[in-house]
Amino acid sequence: MKRKSMLLFSLMAVVVLLLSACGPAAPTEAPEVPTEVIPTAVPAQPTEAPPPMPEIGTPEHPIKVLFVPSVDANIIVTGGQVMADALNEATGYTFEVVVPTSYAATIEEMCASPTDTIAFIPGLGYAIASQLCGVDVAFKAIRYGYPVYWAEYIVARDSEFQTLADLEGATWGYGDQGSTSGYMVPFVELADAGITPGEQVQTGGHNQTVTAVYNGEVDFGTVFYSVPLTPDGSPVFSWADYQEGKVTEDMYEIPDEAIPNCAPDEEGKKLLCDGWRVLDARANIRTEAPDVMQKVRILAISQAVPNDTMSFSPEFPADLRAEIEAALVAFSQTDAWSESIGNNDFYGWTGIETATDAEYDMVRSMVVATGYTIEE
Repeated sequence: MKRKSMLLFSLMAVVVLLLSACGPAAPTEAPEVPTEVIPTAVPAQPTEAPPPMPEIGTPEHPIKVLFVPSVDANIIVTGGQVMADALNEATGYTFEVVVPTSYAATIEEMCASPTDTIAFIPGLGYAIASQLCGVDVAFKAIRYGYPVYWAEYIVARDSEFQTLADLEGATWGYGDQGSTSGYMVPFVELADAGITPGEQVQTGGHNQTVTAVYNGEVDFGTVFYSVPLTPDGSPVFSWADYQEGKVTEDMYEIPDEAIPNCAPDEEGKKLLCDGWRVLDARANIRTEAPDVMQKVRILAISQAVPNDTMSFSPEFPADLRAEIEAALVAFSQTDAWSESIGNNDFYGWTGIETATDAEYDMVRSMVVATGYTIEE
């Protein structure tokens, strides 16, 4: 009996040892608890959808009408509003007249507002804008039967300059590097002739360039040229005469004997010389400089340049465009046209014609030849 008790005790001891071996280990040093608390991401709150853009042509989203600042901005704003009001009456759309600070700014605005902008821009501006962002021409200007215009080189009437070659090293005044007649065409012609002007002065516009020559601030200036009218109201030469090579250099200016009698008419609206009417840039400063013809003469006339354009921004809605084109054609046949862009103190458009993009390839070739860019 005693032996059985001893055996049972031994077995119990073994069991206790086995259970001790399988039990939990002695506690070790507690792990460090991180002190930095990582924030939980806050679910994004739903945002309201932006309100829809008002329809183009409404008072809340007017169609912008851009005019390059080639003449007095006050004249542009006043005359431009006459056009805007006429287009509004014809179409029901709202138009906003805008005069950007430069030719380049006009192009940039058209590209930045691709769906709601129209602009009246010259050939150089159009050539760059069409390549830059797809601006598309609709109309070109007609001035007294001409689908083209010219640049003129002007100097003081008593200066010694007689030919373009004499301008080597001379101080050059121009309105804006984005102007076709005011800068690009003369730039190319002078370079082709091997003539390097001296200091170049950017005046800000055609009127200011004439004034700079008148005041002796520059040796010569480059501005737009339009054919003068004879006392019976007809151009000195026709577009057909020009194309057929019938125009001689003496026909660009009014007769010498009429120059001493040049003066503004009684209303100040025309610059007349014994009945001859001056239409080039000199006439634009007739009120502040009534003797401009006696002080400033034409030295030379450039090659013909395609007339200014009325163009649409690249994504302008086709249906709105068609309505505006029809309204503009109708407006060009009214008396109010002469109070707007048809005014000679404005852009002097006597009419409009449908234009094609290919007509401005000549200007594009000049841009390519000179490496001219909008930044310039």
